[in-house]
Amino acid sequence: MSDLENDPAEVVCDGADAEGPVQELLEPRQVVLGRTTKVRRLLPNKNRRMVGAWCFADHYGPDDLTARVDSYDVPGERGMFVPPHPHTSLQTVSWLIEGEIEHRDSAGSHAMVRPGELNIMTSGPGIAHSEISLPSAPPMLHGVQLWVALPESARNTVPPAFNAYADLPVLELDGARAKVMVGTVGGVTSPAPAYTPLVGADVTIEPGRTVAVPLTPEFEYAVLVVDGSVSAGQVAPGFGEMAYFGAGRDAIELTAGADGARFVLLGGEPFDEQLVMWWNFIGRSHEEVVAARNDWMASIEAGGSARFPAVPGYDGAPLPAPPLPGTRLKPRPRAR
Repeated sequence: MSDLENDPAEVVCDGADAEGPVQELLEPRQVVLGRTTKVRRLLPNKNRRMVGAWCFADHYGPDDLTARVDSYDVPGERGMFVPPHPHTSLQTVSWLIEGEIEHRDSAGSHAMVRPGELNIMTSGPGIAHSEISLPSAPPMLHGVQLWVALPESARNTVPPAFNAYADLPVLELDGARAKVMVGTVGGVTSPAPAYTPLVGADVTIEPGRTVAVPLTPEFEYAVLVVDGSVSAGQVAPGFGEMAYFGAGRDAIELTAGADGARFVLLGGEPFDEQLVMWWNFIGRSHEEVVAARNDWMASIEAGGSARFPAVPGYDGAPLPAPPLPGTRLKPRPRAR
């Protein structure tokens, strides 16, 4: 997904903070993604740029693809329409609640992203992919797109890859159900690859119920509400909002609203490496991001390259990178 195309300012995450078990509400900002989709961007946030190694979170929909198009839509296109674009030093995690998206990538993968099925793409030093809503797609589109920063130990050595999991393990709680996407929740572990201590889960709580969701005390966490509302202590995130919870808890009590709640639980050990994020690239320095941009633009001219091969089966032009900012990409803290 061309995730930072319309967010041209650099974002740099500078090491882990050492705060206690805090809690705070993170509100989204509206961003236009690609040519046809508006999203609510939760990470990076002006107050909190990472949760563990989770460094990016977009929530989109539910969108009725049969409804009248708006000024951002392109005639003949509906839903998600993101041409081939690059990624470096990260994993993309695609999670649909409604709808269907076609995924193609330069490692040769071709898959349909469907609700409840995990799709995780590992870039290594470089990969390109496209995400398209086909004409045959269901009428509604609703989901989240997430990035995980790869650590120095893996980011240039792990090969580009795509993994899909149709059947994920489930943790049953009294009044709730958690499908474990990544990592371990309450002793239930996902088969998905992870390169840092990490967790992600899709949790549903019955209307009005209070549930103690088990946590790992060394992890920091966030809750992204995708349906209904929840409350936890002094924070009560509603639809499209995120609540952040610092490390130091072995559980968190969440109470669903009258209509129930569904949220994506994100967590991980605070990431202690310095990151530079710009457009679709994650690096460790200004120079590294500039080099990645140059490599991508050169691959477009050449019809593919060793670092960014062409995406097989995609009929159309790749997405050019936006101009770099006029100043160097400089470090910013993980939290304000």
